[in-house]
This record gives sequence, structure tokens and C-alpha cells, in this order.
Amino acid sequence: MDWMFEDFKPGLDSLDPRVKEKTLEIAKQLVSEKNYTKKRAISDAIVKAEEWFYDLGG
Repeated sequence: MDWMFEDFKPGLDSLDPRVKEKTLEIAKQLVSEKNYTKKRAISDAIVKAEEWFYDLGG
């Protein structure tokens, strides 16, 4: 778990490990490149990561 998003660990623990990893990757980008808050970044990243996962056929 990335220390940057440690506060959101309980909400992320229920995700598939691949979705969780992708969520953290996307959230880091949103915070650093688009100045999102951590909370908004996690929310948006979960949606995007789940879409990514289902597009893969997961």
C-alpha cells in the first residue's frame, strides 16, 4: 500500500489486487498531474481501474 493513500486502505482492501494496484497508480497520477485531492483521486481512480479491469475481461 502506498503511504500516500494509507487513510483509504479499508476501502481499497476489498478490491481485486490488480484493481487495487491500478487504482493506486491512477490516483498518484491524478494527485501529481491534475492537483486532485487524495479523496477525489481515489474515488475517480477506483472507477477508472475497475473499467480497465473489466475491459481486460476480468
